[in-house]
Amino acid sequence: MAHGNAIRGTRVGAGPSGEDDRGGDGAERRRVDYFCSRGHRSRLIFAAEAEVPKFWDCPRCGLPAGLDEHSAPGANSYAAVPYRTHMAYVRERRSDEDGQALLDEALAKLRGTS
Repeated sequence: MAHGNAIRGTRVGAGPSGEDDRGGDGAERRRVDYFCSRGHRSRLIFAAEAEVPKFWDCPRCGLPAGLDEHSAPGANSYAAVPYRTHMAYVRERRSDEDGQALLDEALAKLRGTS
């Protein structure tokens, strides 16, 4: 008698015996490298017939990245803001006093004193 999980070693959507059930041919693709001023390289895949954008946001630092490795665009090449966290956006909209008032209100609601 076998013990353990009968589906161990498979993944969702793998199909019978891990075979690819999609069938057909995939679209023709091409790889495009983008380079930011901090030296990061981002390799993206586009459809062969798609228009390749001149700039792309670097996924590591958020600065603009261009197609030429030796003349990467500077931070002011286009109106892109480097990646910011959700908290940075919240702080942009609310003052510390507003945040404290919201926190006090939520705590009062939880304690049942409102």
